[in-house]
Amino acid sequence: MKICIINGPNLNLLGKREPTIYGSETFENFLISLQNKYPEMTVEYFQSNIEGEIISKLQEVGFSHDGIILNAGAYTHTSIGIGDAIAAITTPVVEVHISNTFSRETFRHQSYISNHAKGVIIGFGLKSYTLALESFK
Repeated sequence: MKICIINGPNLNLLGKREPTIYGSETFENFLISLQNKYPEMTVEYFQSNIEGEIISKLQEVGFSHDGIILNAGAYTHTSIGIGDAIAAITTPVVEVHISNTFSRETFRHQSYISNHAKGVIIGFGLKSYTLALESFK
């Protein structure tokens, strides 16, 4: 089984960025533990701060992989283009968020991704990615 995790803007700063919200572990360290926990799965990782690169990655893997785990960061609330890219591909997408977006600013309550996603996992820290991966088993 081939899964691609795609992270959006500012998620490259995990471990440094607002640790009270996002925790103190880097995503790279977490990814190693995730890959070790699921050796039967090929778990790839892509991160970009650029909306067009995220769309291009969705299109690249959206017909060949068994699943995509997407944390589009702030683009979740602003990018019709990312939502349209998900609608255009055949690979199922699980939307994840580390923090509970509904306990934060009102603008974070809107998602242009959710209505195209297989499911949405919000607010369980990095475990949100583990739960999303489990949904593909």
